[in-house]
Amino acid sequence: MMTKLRIPRFALVLALALVLLASVPVFARASATDRGAGSIVGVWRMTSLEVGTAGNLQPVPYSGQIVFTKSGTMSVQAMNPDANAADTPYTRNGYEAFYGTFTVNKATRNFVVTVESALARDLIGQSLTRVFRVSGDTLVLTPPDPAEGWRATYQRV
Repeated sequence: MMTKLRIPRFALVLALALVLLASVPVFARASATDRGAGSIVGVWRMTSLEVGTAGNLQPVPYSGQIVFTKSGTMSVQAMNPDANAADTPYTRNGYEAFYGTFTVNKATRNFVVTVESALARDLIGQSLTRVFRVSGDTLVLTPPDPAEGWRATYQRV
């Protein structure tokens, strides 16, 4: 004797809905490349840091790197060889390190990083805007307000 397995129609609809809902985040999540960040995604080594007043930037002996991931996270580390350097809003003992998520505005060629962790803890929760320019394997970052007086240059690793 053969019996037919009868699955109620609502159970099939429910199962299909659950499968679709479970897969939405995978399909809905745009990569940083899709959000216009493709040119900055990667690992970059600092080649120079200049600070001073707008139009009169002077080199300082920093080293460091910045990393932008496809998933939209960014981390930066930079070090002044002088461990006794005065603290700044971004540094402690001449060292800068923070991490967060970033979004890119292609029209203005800037990105905003929302700081999730940082050596200088006052940065946590802040949104920092940076103007960027990529030319070949060179990345140049500046503040949106030139009066802040700095420029960081990186080479793609």
